[in-house]
Amino acid sequence: MNKIQVALLGLGTVGKGVYHHLHTHQRIIERELGVSIEIAVIVVKHPEKHHDFAGEAILTSNFQVVLDNPKIAIVFEAIIGKEPAFTYLTKSIQAGKHVITANKEMFAYHGNELVKLANANHVRVGYEATTAGGIPIIQTLKQLFQVNQIRKITGILNGTSNYILTEMRENRLSLDEALQQAQYLGYAEEDPTNDIEGYDAFYKLMILCQLLYDRQPEWTSVKRRGISAITLEDILAQYSQGKRIKHLASVEIIDNQIEASVEPVALASNHPLFAIEGVDNAIVLEGDIVGKVTLSGPGAGSFPTASAMIEDLAIIIRSLKGSNEASRLIESASN
Repeated sequence: MNKIQVALLGLGTVGKGVYHHLHTHQRIIERELGVSIEIAVIVVKHPEKHHDFAGEAILTSNFQVVLDNPKIAIVFEAIIGKEPAFTYLTKSIQAGKHVITANKEMFAYHGNELVKLANANHVRVGYEATTAGGIPIIQTLKQLFQVNQIRKITGILNGTSNYILTEMRENRLSLDEALQQAQYLGYAEEDPTNDIEGYDAFYKLMILCQLLYDRQPEWTSVKRRGISAITLEDILAQYSQGKRIKHLASVEIIDNQIEASVEPVALASNHPLFAIEGVDNAIVLEGDIVGKVTLSGPGAGSFPTASAMIEDLAIIIRSLKGSNEASRLIESASN
């Protein structure tokens, strides 16, 4: 069996999910892709805390170990924040390594830059996991909507906020109570600011803007409002009128200008996002030919994000099959 070596940056919720599923789905990967995947290096801040996850991999805080290993073909990045993630991915691409990221903040800022750098270095960037959890929205837009002009996107892009709003309405909880529950279940970070203040959804929306329109609006022009000011009374008042408050991200082109917003909206029962509950995400695409298409799926937790990263791995490996690059990588990793 041919072998490809990979590196994993970060062992938080997402990193552990990737590690777990690369192992548990090894036979499926081998059968479907014709290669085995070996995690050669794991880079974390505090290696002493993660020996249970290392296996045969080198566990280190020194990223240079990845760059110094020519056998490593693909780098999985699951770090929080813009740095050192951006620097690590930049150096990986310059070293001729393909990269797969789940880092929506970093990619909202630097995604276009990384894609251009990858093209110049003849490697690929997988970023499906940055946006909408387990929904394959990036590949859908890249591969399945090449003729349709997407006029507008409206989505629930943050599973944590959606879970909180659902629990408030269904179980009459305060926002703080619902947030604590989300944190207990692993849907929200210890610092939930990015989720409940709308930054997470905003970053994802900017990534979609870049992909769809090859540009982003001025960030300061985008109305961004989270759910932190929503009270149980607000929820119940809308519920009494047959409506549900959802945290929506929306973007469309109007007079050649990008109009974007991230804010709570009360939806009537005939809206396609009305029934999206719990940690699920959903996106409504409005194409000029197809009309409205709604995609939905899990949006919070390690498994949906890990799933998206591993599917990006499959896409990269399939794209290399039969190429000189694939032969080089496999031969190098096997020696």
